[in-house]
Amino acid sequence: MGMKVGRRGFLKQFLGAAAATPFLTGAPFVTRDLLRRKSRLPVIVTSRGKRGNWAEKVLTAAWKAYEKTGDMMEAVIAGANVVELDPEDMSVGYGGIPNEEGVVQLDSSVMHGPKRNAGAVAALEYIKTPSRVALLVMDRTDHVMLVGEGALRFALAHGFKKENLLTDKAREIWLRWKENLSPNDDWFPPPPDDDGLGGPPHGTINVLGVDEEGNVFGVTTTSGLGFKIPGRVGDSPIIGAGLYVANDVGAAGATGRGEEVIKICGSFLVVENMRRGMSPKQAVEDACKRLIKLHNGDPRFSDNFIAVNREGEVYRGGVRGLKKYGGPEYAAIRNGNLEIYRGEYLIKDEKPIW
Repeated sequence: MGMKVGRRGFLKQFLGAAAATPFLTGAPFVTRDLLRRKSRLPVIVTSRGKRGNWAEKVLTAAWKAYEKTGDMMEAVIAGANVVELDPEDMSVGYGGIPNEEGVVQLDSSVMHGPKRNAGAVAALEYIKTPSRVALLVMDRTDHVMLVGEGALRFALAHGFKKENLLTDKAREIWLRWKENLSPNDDWFPPPPDDDGLGGPPHGTINVLGVDEEGNVFGVTTTSGLGFKIPGRVGDSPIIGAGLYVANDVGAAGATGRGEEVIKICGSFLVVENMRRGMSPKQAVEDACKRLIKLHNGDPRFSDNFIAVNREGEVYRGGVRGLKKYGGPEYAAIRNGNLEIYRGEYLIKDEKPIW
């Protein structure tokens, strides 16, 4: 696992305080308190331990939900809802980058270890919290996935409200993309002094949890690839690709280019690696190596996997990323204490290749 930082030092660490210790790879720092603790459970982990208070918001909400309900499935979804409802995050839920026609389409999946069950939605429009709809698919139907218009009708039948998911910021990014598509169409490019909103943000959130009895749960949710062809579905709602949970082993989730994760059934592969005795770190790195080999040693994309076993060990690693970042961040919460980690990219670049 990567380096771990206690909750009290979290903001100090990431605001660059002079006393802060830089991220390291390899073995984590372990406090005496942790050594005395008989169990690493319960634990909730998220794939995006972002600098600032993003991870703290997600995991604190999840932990509070677990303390209140004792239901880890509810807890991980409560954590995911923080990002789904945040208009400033343009990769998940409300405020997500739209498809090429300017329409926001969302994907999500959930898995419940003890019930050995799953639910998912894909290309869902107008609903801010697709993870909640995925949960209903699991709990209220004998299906696993609903898509498009059918998923929307199902959500509306259960009381969800139809809302506009396209924020002004996301719309402006989409419009600038459209204006720059071709010099020969009827759209004028942005003015030379345009401040630019950058390329399409991309990303996904996984929230995985193991309760105090060792039961495992997970959720993955995303708005998918920015400017995608309408109807495109990535790995996030596909059980075994963007999410997989086995109650006797652990859980895994994926972020990045979904098409590549689908090709190797990525999250299923990570969990099955752990079933064969690998640690979360070994299991993740094996899946990353599989993708690298699939592309003859030079994948032109970035994918990441996060894993937790039922003993509470966690790890996140990636196929490819920028050297200056060191590795993909992730976070966990145990007994209300936030821990921030950094994993490793197997291929490190000086500058972006995409």
